[in-house]
Amino acid sequence: MRRKTSQRQIIREAIQQADRPLSPGEICALAQAAAPQLGIATVYRTLNLLLAEGWIEAVELPGEGLRYEVAGKAHHHHFRCRRCGLVYELEGCPGNMKALMPRGFTAESHSLVIYGVCALCTDARRAVQQ
Repeated sequence: MRRKTSQRQIIREAIQQADRPLSPGEICALAQAAAPQLGIATVYRTLNLLLAEGWIEAVELPGEGLRYEVAGKAHHHHFRCRRCGLVYELEGCPGNMKALMPRGFTAESHSLVIYGVCALCTDARRAVQQ
């Protein structure tokens, strides 16, 4: 049982250190740096436990599988790079979403995903062009 606990801790640390929403595959790859024997099934089992504990929350992006981030952060949105596929957190919110709602509608929640090219990919493209 101790082995599973250490694997869970390694997975927790991978999520915390990344400080951005991660797919299960990304979590597995990061955690395998510390535990090469770690498998994707263990990652999924651990994600389910961490969700049940409320330690992580799922991030839904349209047309994609779930990603996970540490729970309890202030309200924020996300940016997805179309080149590398990484997802980043954007602090804050652009404003009053109620103003966008049609009369008589009641919003229960909202999310915003901005798509574009991240700084790393932009810098890499510039370096190739030079």
